[in-house]
Amino acid sequence: MAHSSQVAFLTPLNDNLEEEEGGSIPKIPINEGSNCVGRSCVPVNDKRLSRKHLTVNATSGGSAEVLVESTNPVVIRSKGERKKLLSGERWKIENGDVVELIPGHYYFRYNALRNENSPNSRNKRPLIEESNTSNGQAHGRKKTREVLGEASLVCSKNDGQETESSEEAIRHFVVPKDKLPQTFRLLRVRELPAWANTNAVSIHDIIQGDVLVAILSNYMVDIDWLLSACPALKKIPQVLVVHGGDGTMEYMKRNNLVNWILHKPALPISYGTHHSKAMFLVYPKGVRIVVHTANLIHVDWNNKSQGLWVQDFPWKDQKCPSMECGFERDLIDYLSMLKWPEFTANIPALGNCNINSSFFKKFDYSSAGVRLIASVPGYHSGPSLKKWGHMKLRTVLQECTFSKEFQKSPLVYQFSSLGSLDEKWMTEFASSLSAGKSDDNKPLGIGEQMIVWPTVEDVRCSLEGYAAGSCIPSPLKNVEKEFLKKYWAKWKASHTGRGRAMPHIKTFVRYSGQNLAWMLLTSANLSKAAWGALQKNNSQLMIRSYELGVLFLPSVKCGSGFSCTDNSNYSEVKSAPHEEKKAKLVTLAWRGKSDTESAEVIKLPLPYELPPRPYSPEDVPWSWDRRYTKKDVYGKVWPR
Repeated sequence: MAHSSQVAFLTPLNDNLEEEEGGSIPKIPINEGSNCVGRSCVPVNDKRLSRKHLTVNATSGGSAEVLVESTNPVVIRSKGERKKLLSGERWKIENGDVVELIPGHYYFRYNALRNENSPNSRNKRPLIEESNTSNGQAHGRKKTREVLGEASLVCSKNDGQETESSEEAIRHFVVPKDKLPQTFRLLRVRELPAWANTNAVSIHDIIQGDVLVAILSNYMVDIDWLLSACPALKKIPQVLVVHGGDGTMEYMKRNNLVNWILHKPALPISYGTHHSKAMFLVYPKGVRIVVHTANLIHVDWNNKSQGLWVQDFPWKDQKCPSMECGFERDLIDYLSMLKWPEFTANIPALGNCNINSSFFKKFDYSSAGVRLIASVPGYHSGPSLKKWGHMKLRTVLQECTFSKEFQKSPLVYQFSSLGSLDEKWMTEFASSLSAGKSDDNKPLGIGEQMIVWPTVEDVRCSLEGYAAGSCIPSPLKNVEKEFLKKYWAKWKASHTGRGRAMPHIKTFVRYSGQNLAWMLLTSANLSKAAWGALQKNNSQLMIRSYELGVLFLPSVKCGSGFSCTDNSNYSEVKSAPHEEKKAKLVTLAWRGKSDTESAEVIKLPLPYELPPRPYSPEDVPWSWDRRYTKKDVYGKVWPR
């Protein structure tokens, strides 16, 4: 086929599945017909690579079939799936698929010069378990951990939605330190390539410096893991853990952590829990407040898609105390409901202080980049009706003005546990999240609701395989209600590299294109227990659980970039009262130019793609109490 026309390239990639200019391996041209690929065209001295490792039979339209000629295997990664081929096995490949020659791990992306969607490609077989040979299985499990998070690089394109510019968009998510409180960050996922962890954080990035008091609020707490992941906690004089489980208390009784206090808040209504995930770290210079979505356990900080917001606040000037702001009122109201046992801490310049909710009035929150949206258990009526849950969110949104493009624009709910819902409550919830008016003073109106939720295939092929489903704990009776079918949308996260990092993050958002009216990052799942349900002719809101979230709105404070842990003298950089100005909230896939916008552009790393893609008839929403016999990436079935 020397005179056949060229139809494709095999483009060499590095270990992060990225092209590198000036690399030692050239692009391999693929002509129509049969092409031999091996040591003859890959200039390396690795004898494990056969002279004729595989044959690529390409069509004029650009699609191809590979045949493994070597005794060593080949791995194909296509549309988020990974298939290992042994000697003599064949597989169809398409534009964008990645071919890995092993041993040696030589990666190539198949780039067709003419991208023709072969009808056969739509029927490509799904990912199946690795070879049962001992070497192949051991290698397969090891490599699965390394590559499944990367598989989103070769996932199918997003039906024309922001494809070229949004691929690997998180790579460009770089935020100046003084702007960080205006956005949030994703947690680092251990198995993902470096580009997917751009600007991501780990727990030791947050708990650092000279912390005097740490209040850690969460549901699940593994103290052994926590101390190993963040040794700085051992040096903090006073640590309060506000938790939602019983095992933590037993651990504390067995271990002599004398400066640690455990507190489980009261749960006056059955089936509630303390679910809020936050940190309050007191420093000599101020307080660091962190609101996030991860339990204090290993898998949540290493394997999941999670989000975290953080901002540092200085002490108030006692000679000229600042006025109370909305963030402060909401914070103190929430902390006062936790009713932890007071304790004393020594604070430089203040001496011994009682650490209670009122203590947190000593900080200046006027630069807060978000509003707090909290839930606390109880039957809330009168002035309390609008203080908590979805009624609090409704109240805050009603005070805001949004662009006209958000009139009747869609609402997206993304979370990791689904409560027992009905259509009446979904309408009630949508009414709260649709609050607000446009800049022509008209109500925004009710938006179409969509639920982003992993399918069974998403979980099966994830970084953890079926094990990831244990942290998406929704039973079949909640998931398979008929009325929910119209809401389901897929978890697609190729632009953040998190397609195979199952979501434990919770986000609620109103959007138009890649523009966001607002976004909420929260601990709250979609349930009446978390958000509350109206009762008594809408005069009472019943909430079962504690939750906490941060709401990003289209306005920003011109702050000073204060930090509790840097060495700058805040008195020298402190600005005038924090001025509020208009902002434009966008996703990472937004294509505009910041310098042409009248408002300040704030990029929010929403991990999944907008608009969400509705389920196909073949998609099945994950439920954790169902039996799945198709093996996952580790060769396991569910339940284990």
